[in-house]
Amino acid sequence: MMTALAIGKIDPEILGKFLLRYTRKDERVIIGAGIGEDAAVIDMGHILLVAKTDPITHVTSEIGRYAVHINANDIAAMGGTPLWYLATILMPKGSKAEDVGLIFSQLSQTCEEIGVVYCGGHTEVTNSVNSPVVIGQMLGEVSRENLKPSSAAEEGDDLIMTKTAALEATAIIALEKEEELMKHFPHELINRARRYLHEPGLSILKEARLLAGMAGIHAFHDPTEGGIATGVFEMAEASGLGAQVYDERIPITEETRALCVHFGINPLGAFASGSLLIAVSPRDSDRAIEVLASANLPATRIGKMVERREGVKLLKEGEVLPLPVFHQDELSKLFG
Repeated sequence: MMTALAIGKIDPEILGKFLLRYTRKDERVIIGAGIGEDAAVIDMGHILLVAKTDPITHVTSEIGRYAVHINANDIAAMGGTPLWYLATILMPKGSKAEDVGLIFSQLSQTCEEIGVVYCGGHTEVTNSVNSPVVIGQMLGEVSRENLKPSSAAEEGDDLIMTKTAALEATAIIALEKEEELMKHFPHELINRARRYLHEPGLSILKEARLLAGMAGIHAFHDPTEGGIATGVFEMAEASGLGAQVYDERIPITEETRALCVHFGINPLGAFASGSLLIAVSPRDSDRAIEVLASANLPATRIGKMVERREGVKLLKEGEVLPLPVFHQDELSKLFG
């Protein structure tokens, strides 16, 4: 009997076999389907086209905003500029025109905020979903010299992350579990967590633009489902390397820690959009952190890339442990 797949990302060993068997590259596909890569890159002549598609299935009240940022981030994480957005919107039976209009409004407003043109898609009501699903597709451009795929990290690179762990997860919990949280936490803490959607926000466009052309920056990666820990694993896997991560260096806010402890969630394995992982030469890492700090973007050196044979490890309280990989995001404990 075949085993049912768990909810969440498909195990990379299984997914890798499907990608190897069913996807292909040609002379114009510079970066195609692969574990850990944020987007496909296609040669269009003097400029490269960056293409990404990603769904939002886990949140409802701000689904349009999430759907734009998640896709735009993957373009930026290749060193590119997001330019054109399309969305397939699937609505459950019983949806009203106002429900659809709200999502359209969120998509349009968010695209305008980041300089993207919302230019097409598909919308329908279907029995196949129980809550709204938005599947976005973002197209963008990148110059050859600014291309920063996850697979370009080098042995010895410092590993930097911007902002803090589980930003996206913190906002989702505060938005969707507010009634329960009000029984246990001050209103001010919940409000701060809710605002993570806007401040510091889920976009990584600013930091990616600041660093894309900088010497010594080898690779970016946009950690999303499965959190910072899974993002590090994906970058290592894509680059054919190992990684060492220092647990005590990973920044976690008071709000994130409080909500994750309350629900029994590991913040290293929870939705992490809003943070950018950066592999950078050690001689240039201080400069990268300074550039980000000058733009009020906190960044922390959390580890380094090492030989593949050393594996992907977490250094915690004097112990060297396997870095946990969360194929099923920790928020599935709350939302299934």
